[in-house]
Formats: sequence, C-alpha cells, structure tokens
Amino acid sequence: MKYNQSMKQEEQLRTLEELRQAYEGYKQQKLSLDMSRGKPCTEQLELSMGLLECNDNYMDQGIDVRNYGVLPGIPSARRLFASVLQVSSEEQVLVGGNSSLSLMYYLVDLGWRKGYPESPRPWSQEEKVKFLCPVPGYDRHFAITEDFGIEMIPIPLLEDGPDMEQVERMVQEDSSIKGIWCVPVYSNPDGRVYSEDMTLRLAKMQAAAPDFKIIWDNAYCVHHLSDTQHATPSIVEACADAGHPNRAFALTSTSKVTFPGAGVAAVASSAENIRYLIARMNPMTISYDKMNQMRHVAYLKDMDGIREHMKKHREILWPKFQCVLNILKEELAAFEEDAHWTNPEGGYFISLFLMDGCAKRTVQLCAEAGVTLTPAGAAFPYGNDPKDSHIRIAPSYPSLQELETATKLLCLCAKIAMMEKIAG
Repeated sequence: MKYNQSMKQEEQLRTLEELRQAYEGYKQQKLSLDMSRGKPCTEQLELSMGLLECNDNYMDQGIDVRNYGVLPGIPSARRLFASVLQVSSEEQVLVGGNSSLSLMYYLVDLGWRKGYPESPRPWSQEEKVKFLCPVPGYDRHFAITEDFGIEMIPIPLLEDGPDMEQVERMVQEDSSIKGIWCVPVYSNPDGRVYSEDMTLRLAKMQAAAPDFKIIWDNAYCVHHLSDTQHATPSIVEACADAGHPNRAFALTSTSKVTFPGAGVAAVASSAENIRYLIARMNPMTISYDKMNQMRHVAYLKDMDGIREHMKKHREILWPKFQCVLNILKEELAAFEEDAHWTNPEGGYFISLFLMDGCAKRTVQLCAEAGVTLTPAGAAFPYGNDPKDSHIRIAPSYPSLQELETATKLLCLCAKIAMMEKIAG
C-alpha cells in the first residue's frame, strides 16, 4: 500500500492512529540515543591507541620537536599532508593543531581583518561581503561566516558538485562574493563527490573579486566505505594551472582518522599563500604541537599507512551505514513518492529528504521519544531549509543495536509527520 494523497480520508486517519500507537510504545522505553553528530565510536578510537606509544623519537631533520618554533610544522608532517592534500611541495603546506575548523575560521578571520595580498582592502571595510554555500552543507561552515556577519547565498548541490551555472554567473557579476565553501569528497551531509569537470570549472572561472577564495574542506578524502576510492583533482594545482594560484585553500585533519580531540590539521595552498599565513600567525603563536605531529607521522607513516588504517575504520562503519540504509528502504517504502535518501560511498552522513514541511516535526517527535538528531535545517545557511524537508543522519556513534532502534523510531516519526501532512 502506498501512502499518499490518493488515500481515502478514513484510511489516512486509521493509519495515523496506528502510527501514533506505535510511537507511544517507543516513548515508554525512555530511550536516550544520539545521532546528532558524526562522532567516531569507542571501537574506532581504540584503533589508534598505538599512537600514544610513538614517543621514542624527538628529532625531525635536526629539529627537536619538544622545543619552541617551526610554526609551519615539522618537515615530515608537511610532506605527509602534501601527499594527502595533493600538492607537490611541503612549502605549500602549513600543519596546525588538532582542528581544521580552527584553520578555516582563521582563513575567514584573516580576510576580514587584513585581507589577502590581492585584496583592495580588508573584507571588514567592504560595503558587503558574501559567501556561496552549496546546500545541503556543513553547519559549522555556515556558523563561521554567520559569526562575521557575512551574507550566505545558498547554491544547490548537485550529484557531481555545486550548480556551476549559478556559481559562475554570480561570481563573475558580483565583486562582493569573496568565497565558496566546498566539501569535495563525500560531502557533509549528502556524501556527494565533485566531478573533475566541476573542480576544474571552479579553478578556471573568472571572478569579479580579485581575492575570491575557495575553501576546500577535504575532511573525508580518506574515509571510504566502498572499494571505490573516490577523489577529485588537486584544487590547488588546478587553480595554479588556470592562472589563479592563490585562489584555493585545501584543508584536512586526522580528527576522524585518529583522535578527534587530539589529531593534526593542515592547510595547503600556493607557497605564497602559506608564507602569508605564517607571517600573519606569528603574533598569535610560536608553534603548534610538534610532538603530536611527530607521533602521527611515526604512526601513520605515509599514504599507504593511512589507507591501511582507514580500512579498519571501514570495517566498523560500513555495517552501521548498511543498517540505516536497509531500515530506510524497508520502513519508508510506502512513502516512496515523498521520501528519499542518499547512498554514500564514504564520509560520515546520510541525507534523508521527506515531504516538504515534515523535517522539523520529525526531529521534534524523535526528541520527545529520546532520540537526538541534528536540528532540522542545520544543513542550510541560518538554519533555514526553505522546504523543511532535510534531516542529517549520523550513523557512526551508536552501537548497531542502538542504531537499529534509533533508525526505526526515526522512520516512524517521519511517517507520522508525513501522514499528518497528508491528512491535513
């Protein structure tokens, strides 16, 4: 039986009552489950405990990593992240602390306070500053730009990247557009992968703002869930080849590779951009945690070492994604006209799209029954999903048993919200 507007009124009301009775049964269980953020589970954290034993070497090319200095990061860490971020020289990499989010905030802050070498003036002195935001997107990206009062413009995220027809037109016409947020591989939350064509168009397009920046958050570039290991061309190299060498900043971290609270983050760009960042950072810090950088290099070693380590993460994560996807298919089959979801091959999230006007109600019902989800609308600038249809699912943290319960409850709440809509 398909649930839609063609149902008779009495069928709609009867179905809704049955769903509500099932919901009351869940409420009586007094659940307390969390699918709100993409946190690694305990089993994933255990994979990296050997990292803490990598403390027997304190020298890196004659540098004592226990001491002050070496703000750009130790040479071995810069080389490792040059491989991850697809740049040819360690001089194009700055290795920071544990958070790529902090580095992204700094990039916007630097543009705001000082501007970049190509900037006519600091962004704060412009009449208006705007950023393009592919949606659904990463809520913390949007929080950064909102914190500075930067106007955010939603751009549809297609199967193979942002809607480039719209991006190219707006960037070429409007000099107040200073940047675009991108999660190019296994995007948060849809799991999309930017195509080579989309990547090269971003690099080549003409921009009215001479200091237009691409913030290329490659957080999930090694987080594969299938045998197909997707990748994009190097955005830094593509921009250089297109004559815009200072346009892109590519970032990543080991937050979901080793320890989220004690990993290592890095940013790659042109050597000129990296020198500019280092010069501007000098008043802020003498160096980041070089001992942690050293431990990570000793433990992960190189790209082959990272790939082997990430296979262990995949063995833990993939059954959880399968669990959610199977339940969505089974429980929401009757609403196939109004509900669909992404089937990612990597990353940490699944996007669920419901009938328009039903996402907030679904999240509310889940919360009242003891399951915490990311707030509806969080994947859109200002928390405003104009269709109120999108929900981000984060399968990583709960156990398989908890995940099964939480996902079934989520589907039940979604069915109630959609049936309420159908029944008027």
